[in-house]
Amino acid sequence: MLFYLHLLTEWFSPLRIFQYITVRAFAAAGTAFVIGLALGPGMIQYLRRLKIGQQVRAQAEVKQLYELHGPKAGTPTMGGILIMLAAGISTVLWAVPTNGFVLIALSTFIYMGLVGLWDDYLKVTRKQSKGLGARQKLILQGVWALGVVLVLLNWSATADISRQLMIPFVKDPVIQNIGWAGALFLVLAVLVGCTNAVNLTDGLDGLAIGCTNSVAAAYLAMSYVAGHVIFAGYLQVPYVADSGELAVFCGALLGAGLAFLWFNCYPAKVFMGDTGSLALGGAIAIVAILINQELTLLFVGGVFVMEAVSVIIQVAYYKRTKKRFFRCAPIHHHFELIAKENAERAGRPPGLIETTITTRLWVVSIIFALIGLATLKIR
Repeated sequence: MLFYLHLLTEWFSPLRIFQYITVRAFAAAGTAFVIGLALGPGMIQYLRRLKIGQQVRAQAEVKQLYELHGPKAGTPTMGGILIMLAAGISTVLWAVPTNGFVLIALSTFIYMGLVGLWDDYLKVTRKQSKGLGARQKLILQGVWALGVVLVLLNWSATADISRQLMIPFVKDPVIQNIGWAGALFLVLAVLVGCTNAVNLTDGLDGLAIGCTNSVAAAYLAMSYVAGHVIFAGYLQVPYVADSGELAVFCGALLGAGLAFLWFNCYPAKVFMGDTGSLALGGAIAIVAILINQELTLLFVGGVFVMEAVSVIIQVAYYKRTKKRFFRCAPIHHHFELIAKENAERAGRPPGLIETTITTRLWVVSIIFALIGLATLKIR
């Protein structure tokens, strides 16, 4: 809404800055950060009063992890609501309200968040760590993916690019027309893969949100480039008219993520739950899809890929050999158990194992994000 203030330039010339995407992207980040910080304490107290707490498994197969994470039981969850409110309000304030790309991204963000909210609600009411089944989640995500594909294939702004298959390091589409079935498969794979990968990464205080922040920052830059005809032409990436407005949405995600990290860093006062992880994963995925940089997400979201692949390897290896490939999956728990054993062997208390692993994975995530940005130039 604040975008329209630039129409009053003739009365107050400084208002012209509101027409610039860069200004509004950074303003959206700042606004979301302030909203998140302002609403955070009250929301945490409200969730605590409702006794909406995290459920921690205590089965024999995760006994060592329970020793590390058991004290977290009862910590308020569903904190993703805070992320959704901060990012959503900020996007509405700073983005062009009629921009189709923003509407698709924001609606996907909210829809996936609501799926996660339902999952969290079931966990809390059942007082166990299992909510929606995998099949139920896949169906809900698949229905939305189908809707997105139908919109993209029938919208003039995306009808052509949604059929193109782009890969990193190549300036032209490797396949010019993958058809509606190919488009559906690609959107479904990216949307489902990213949402669940972020969900799997959400296992240590601050880990998922910290990695999401670096990914959001990278796609902020990539969205701006995709919507700028000169920059897109210079870097030889797909030019998607009006998609630059997604930079404002990414800025809001980044600001909301930083605010949430304020409360989620070790020791966490609140967890995002599936409400946050599915919302953030869906938001990142849809931005990548809309600017035709889906496969670049494999680089930008490298930590998420590592986490998801580690689970796939663990499950496949166990089915074949009845043994575990990693100590525990996702891989951040593998690192946790190794660090715990090393500390005990050396006679040191476990200390800040979780913080050390989280910080190092943040560093890795930033490196992956920079590599992803580098693919724009190396073509």
